[in-house]
Amino acid sequence: MTEPLTLVGIGELVTNDPQSTDFVGSVESAAVVVEGAKVAWAGPSGDLPSTWSDSARIDVGGRAVIPGFVDAHTHLVFAGDRVDEFSRRMSGVPYAEIAADGGGIVATMLATRQASFPALVADTRARMRHMLASGTTTLEVKSGYGLDTETEKTMLLAAQAAGEGLPLTVRRTFLGAHAVPPEYRNDRRGYLSMVIDHMLPACAPLADYCDVFVESGAFEPEEARRVFAAAAELGLGARVHAEQLGHHGGAALAAEIGAASADHLDHATSDDAEALAAAGTTAVLV
Repeated sequence: MTEPLTLVGIGELVTNDPQSTDFVGSVESAAVVVEGAKVAWAGPSGDLPSTWSDSARIDVGGRAVIPGFVDAHTHLVFAGDRVDEFSRRMSGVPYAEIAADGGGIVATMLATRQASFPALVADTRARMRHMLASGTTTLEVKSGYGLDTETEKTMLLAAQAAGEGLPLTVRRTFLGAHAVPPEYRNDRRGYLSMVIDHMLPACAPLADYCDVFVESGAFEPEEARRVFAAAAELGLGARVHAEQLGHHGGAALAAEIGAASADHLDHATSDDAEALAAAGTTAVLV
């Protein structure tokens, strides 16, 4: 059994106690006892039980101690960059126009397909280290920049390999229905069949969730419903890119299927918010 460790000298401890009146559950002059991977006790230093009076201690010197951050929406595995594109967007050019010019998701797809597995792992691991240094301890990583079976699998495998040995909890999401790739531009139905019949069975063993970009120019709610039904049969939970560029029914779909999260929600309505709350679906604002 791992010996207990006590953190003392905490200037301010954030507990996230739901019963707290200050939203974050702040405790001043606090201590925390850790046993193995669990917090065994937390509270004011003066209330520290004698059970742990002889445990190993670390004095944090008046610093704050907070829970690790959870980043519930990342596209951490990719190659290339879209600096020029973001410059255009900052100047007011709509994303739809950029995508029509060959930018957006497809631009990153082309670079990611050409990248080697070691390069994807190394770059992703470097990004994970930056996140860890900033306090993130749990993160979700999406695929979605392969848009073919082999590259989608490679992305999910790279996310797993990049997190190995790091003190991070990594959850992986299959996002094959992120966009229709150029080779299927005139066969949208064929690509959707590819996602459901080939990509999902190949990628499901490597993922925890399935996501679909429900948006004008991406996928319709009914198309997404088919993908999610197939994913559920393979044991995957659901997450939904919803209402990012306009209001397109993604939030209502997320509530309908009891998705773990509805992400973006820039154009969500109050009715969407009520439906998500009733379904227990987490709103991830990114």
